[in-house]
Amino acid sequence: MSERKPLYQSPGEPGKRGFEDLECYQLALEVMAKVHEFSRTLPPEEKFDLYAQIRRSAKGVTGNIGEAYGRYHYLDSLRFYSIARGELNETLPRLIDARVLNYIAQTQFEALYRLIRQTEQALNGFMSYVRRQKAGSQEYGDKSLHEDSADYDIDPE
Repeated sequence: MSERKPLYQSPGEPGKRGFEDLECYQLALEVMAKVHEFSRTLPPEEKFDLYAQIRRSAKGVTGNIGEAYGRYHYLDSLRFYSIARGELNETLPRLIDARVLNYIAQTQFEALYRLIRQTEQALNGFMSYVRRQKAGSQEYGDKSLHEDSADYDIDPE
């Protein structure tokens, strides 16, 4: 990670804390904070539209990284990291919308754009690492885990 000071410092033991140590999580946290800061400047008519959408997608990135980290099998983890990447790529078009509607200055937009792309790059790198590690594959193989489908008896009466 570059010379950034993390927005959040875990009270846990350094190196043994968990997802909050990940560079992609720290960057996603910064995206979320900056998006929330920007969203406060949106006009009132956007409160239930752009305001809600952009905040929800930015929070979805950090939430899905945390959830992915807590999964045991690497394929299950990758599914949630992929959702986090999707949330990140949902945040960007909302910022583009804001730029087109002149709700955000070009310089602020460009800074957020670069941060989102940096976060995406860090997330992609971590996903590659997870793919190479294949945690859980020795116990469960290389197929994704899922529950068997349930059979239902439906009585028409």
